[in-house]
Amino acid sequence: MAEMLERFVSPGKGNGLRATVGIRRGQLLYSAEPLACCVSNRLTKDVCHRCFSRRETLMRCSQCKTARYCNTTCQKQAWSAHKRECKCLQSLIPRIPTDSVRLAARLIFALLSQSTGSSEELYTLEEHESHLSLMSEERKQGLSQLASMLELYLQQEAPGLAQEVTTALPPSCREPLSLIAKVTCNCFTICDGELQEIGVGLYPSLSLLNHECRPNCVMVFEGTNLQLRAVQDIKPKEELTISYIETLSLTEDRQRQLEEQYLFTCHCQRCNSKDADRLMLSGEETTWRLLKDALPKLEEHKAEFNWEALLKSCSHLLSTVGVDVPDENLYKLRMTDMALDACVHLGRWEEALGYGEKTLPVYRQYFPDPHPVHGVQLVRVGKLQHYLEHIDDALDTFKQAFQIVKFTHGEGHPLTTDLLMRMEECRAELDQL
Repeated sequence: MAEMLERFVSPGKGNGLRATVGIRRGQLLYSAEPLACCVSNRLTKDVCHRCFSRRETLMRCSQCKTARYCNTTCQKQAWSAHKRECKCLQSLIPRIPTDSVRLAARLIFALLSQSTGSSEELYTLEEHESHLSLMSEERKQGLSQLASMLELYLQQEAPGLAQEVTTALPPSCREPLSLIAKVTCNCFTICDGELQEIGVGLYPSLSLLNHECRPNCVMVFEGTNLQLRAVQDIKPKEELTISYIETLSLTEDRQRQLEEQYLFTCHCQRCNSKDADRLMLSGEETTWRLLKDALPKLEEHKAEFNWEALLKSCSHLLSTVGVDVPDENLYKLRMTDMALDACVHLGRWEEALGYGEKTLPVYRQYFPDPHPVHGVQLVRVGKLQHYLEHIDDALDTFKQAFQIVKFTHGEGHPLTTDLLMRMEECRAELDQL
């Protein structure tokens, strides 16, 4: 990594990362394990707390009743990182602190064990910005409540922990409020191969990466291992960028989210031109606004895993209001995607395929290749086609997906190897016809 990347001061942005040599799209630029990480609270029962694999059945820690593991091997490997956290969690049963509080605590425990520090880091925890001076009083108050929860959480582990923290942490991280602020501003969402959130982690050097709404790099995960790949050819001295947020949204909404969450205003080419906004709002506003206004309630159904209610509402709106709205409309696309999710969870495969196939031309427009979101959507649709024995269609869809994920995920990623295996299965099945 050191040969390809260097830290520099990016005009108007502060610290950044840039290439020292020419880089080809698809090239792996950086791979790292987190300094600290934790599974998202809403998935504690579904994801192994050691390897971050999804499993239908997981072993539960008999003491804290919270951590879960694939098997005894994962549990034993996790114990050195979990043992102090375990005592904290026991004291709060049945409550679980927020993800940011658990991540901050795990960071402290990692620093106390101090086998984690690396002199190869381009950006140290001490240098990470808290941005407290830029925050509104309302946000500071919210972080102060999290800092108080962190102190309470840590007190349960050992009476002398406060003194240990003072000596183990960099000076700028010793105040709970500053530490929580640094964690919330610099943590990364850990996703599975299909880009579904499973946890959060801290990867210090990669906090140097600045945001673009159409970036030249993407991050994918293999377990907790973060892999940074180029999705465009990059010239020497050119800055490396990623997207901090989901970019399929209006310029105004992207900018609001970046200002609220990351405390900066984006001036990238896509924001300045607002080039996709008109397409996202295609159709008559009086019609698509009915879809937009329904989305918050649909999101509630999704968050509560109420798939029946979600599908009923989506299918009704799409078959009535939606027929008069172009497929490219952002709100119709979001609703179609939610209907697809609901059908998959309910095992209604034919309906799921119908919704999935409707999204593909739209994804192709909004996500210039190679983009992992488009690649993953193709994989999802291809799996449905294969299951329903539309073998020719499935093979074609898988081929399109491979042309994307070989760049975004790399040929050794589990998603890519699974995709290659499915393509071979399709070819074998076609040979038998």
